[in-house]
Amino acid sequence: MKILVLNGPNLSRLDLREKNYYGDISYQDIEKACLQGAKDLDFEVEIKQSNDEAELIDWLHAAADSKTPVIFNPAAFTHYSYAIRDAVVMLKAPCIEVHLSNPLSREDFRHTSVISGVVQGSIAGFGVDSYRLAFAAMSELVK
Repeated sequence: MKILVLNGPNLSRLDLREKNYYGDISYQDIEKACLQGAKDLDFEVEIKQSNDEAELIDWLHAAADSKTPVIFNPAAFTHYSYAIRDAVVMLKAPCIEVHLSNPLSREDFRHTSVISGVVQGSIAGFGVDSYRLAFAAMSELVK
């Protein structure tokens, strides 16, 4: 089975982000964790990142059409993109929201997710392990 991992804006620039929230991880660390998580559970994986809301929506539409499960870090779009939320609603397979940091321990505007109410679950605050945990959870959801 194939899993699609989508990553939103600024995640490709973790080397320049706030170290107190993200530590010393890089986007390549996310990719490695996803590749290993998929391998450990015998999944195929496709990993994508975009700063473009429309591109993320197009990828979600394609996942809906192909009934592909999604592990999704919407990043800043988490808090306000109703367009992305609406695209997630169209998915025909499970979707898990992930975050590297814990949004509830950050600025007030990050405390609201417009995505979490339309996914099977949310995993946050564990760094790259958030992705590994999402793969484990996804394996249970798609059994």
